[in-house]
Amino acid sequence: MPNNKARSFVMIMIAVGLSALLLRTMIQRFIVYNVERNQSLALVNLKLFYTALENYAKDNKGVYPDNINQLTKGNPVYLEKDYLAVSSVRGYEYDCQRLDSSGYNCSAAPVNCNLTGNKVYTMSTGGLIIAEGCDKK
Repeated sequence: MPNNKARSFVMIMIAVGLSALLLRTMIQRFIVYNVERNQSLALVNLKLFYTALENYAKDNKGVYPDNINQLTKGNPVYLEKDYLAVSSVRGYEYDCQRLDSSGYNCSAAPVNCNLTGNKVYTMSTGGLIIAEGCDKK
């Protein structure tokens, strides 16, 4: 009889170990999926921002807006959402280091490197987008 109890205990421990391994794998895949989704959305939002800036300049004889309000509150509205005013969108923060009449330099960076994203996207006048690992910044 004691032999059966020992065997049952070993079987329970094996089941617990396999369950923990499966759970770890599922959590890791979920994190990777979220990171990829956040990065894709950040790139799409940066491209929307680029399109709004370039359309504004096209409509204003090559002059870019001095601030985001000219894109979001002007007539016509070039951008539906002020990405610079919100703290983060899906784990990414947006910032424009330069936004003046001659051009722009904007970026999208993850709030937590390797948890909400692992790439920093930088966009400059003309729509050139550069992606770098966030651990290099």
